Amino acid sequence: MYEDRENNKIGLGRLMLISVFVVAMFIVGFIFGGSLIYGLTTSKIDGLQNQIDSLQNPSNSNVKYQNITYYYNETVLSNLYDKLKDSVVVISGEVAYQSFFGTQYSAVQGSGFVYESGGEMVVVTNYHVVSGASDIVVTFSNGDSYSGNVIGSDAYSDLAVLSVSAPSTEFKPIKLVSSSTLEVGDPVIAIGSPFGLEGTMTTGIVSQLGRTIQDSVAGSFPIADVIQTSTPINPGNSGGPLLNYQGDVVGVTTAIVQDSNNLGFAIPSNTIIKEIGSLIQTGSYNQHSWLGISGTDMSYSIAQAMGVNVTYGWLITSVTSGGAAQKAGLKGGNQQIRIDDGWAIVGGDIIVAVDGTRIISGDFLMSYLEEYTVPKQIVTVTVIRDNSPLDISVELGTRPALS
Repeated sequence: MYEDRENNKIGLGRLMLISVFVVAMFIVGFIFGGSLIYGLTTSKIDGLQNQIDSLQNPSNSNVKYQNITYYYNETVLSNLYDKLKDSVVVISGEVAYQSFFGTQYSAVQGSGFVYESGGEMVVVTNYHVVSGASDIVVTFSNGDSYSGNVIGSDAYSDLAVLSVSAPSTEFKPIKLVSSSTLEVGDPVIAIGSPFGLEGTMTTGIVSQLGRTIQDSVAGSFPIADVIQTSTPINPGNSGGPLLNYQGDVVGVTTAIVQDSNNLGFAIPSNTIIKEIGSLIQTGSYNQHSWLGISGTDMSYSIAQAMGVNVTYGWLITSVTSGGAAQKAGLKGGNQQIRIDDGWAIVGGDIIVAVDGTRIISGDFLMSYLEEYTVPKQIVTVTVIRDNSPLDISVELGTRPALS
């Protein structure tokens, strides 16, 4: 019994010594580990603080700074801008209008670019920028301003050409290339004066081709074969160049869709190339083909309502008396029906092809006529009539002059 008690005392003593030892080791480890972590943390904090101080005070830093250069397919955008900025101009003027107080004047402003045609230096811009304007002033990138004069214009293409009373040293012409090489997704650049902020450069892509837009300057006729772009453009950009990444003009920025997110339009350079000679020499261009019809795009709902098996094309709703379409025997609609949440005039021919080229909408039809045909040309128009295809030869007319 006594021995057991002595053994128990010895065991208890050993246990207490072991416990004291473990606690002591834990405390030492805690102190050592805490010191180590504190030292490492403090070092990192000091390092971060030094970096912050270096960024805030570059002169006291050993950090190497370098400019960031933006490339796209090996194109340096800043270099491209330096090359092009002196070719883009600001155009301003005044337009008179009548009010209760008599004749009033409002300021107009847009953009343009220098182009050389047959050895003559001119400025290309939009028709709507200078239409009805007086006291036109053209300002170059160096701030020099000179009087300008409209020598040619075409409302149907929203194009105008100006002569400028400036010395030859002011003119830095830009090269035009064919817009037929453009594809959806190609990068493009716009340079102009949005809201009067001259020399502004923006970038984007070609988001679609062959669009038509409606503008009051063209009356009831659409402006056809237009480039759609995501390049940000704003009021004041109108008339400025749309360029590819080689610095060549592929279009003239002309319009935006209000309240859209970077949805703009440009007249293609092919139209400029086609018209520029006539605009300079005669002051106008009158080679826009004309069918003399009105219509609407086909849809599944219209096809169902008409009982036809074609859901694409352009449905003729009316035919102009004495126009090319009426002379050729094309037929307009004869019945108005309700479709979805609107009304449609049905019963007319559905245009589905011109000279074998598939026509899927009014945009396709107007753009095809604008780019590939001229007045008095005979084309084969394929229509769906009584649910069967029919080829009709049509001699194209000329769009009537705007009053």
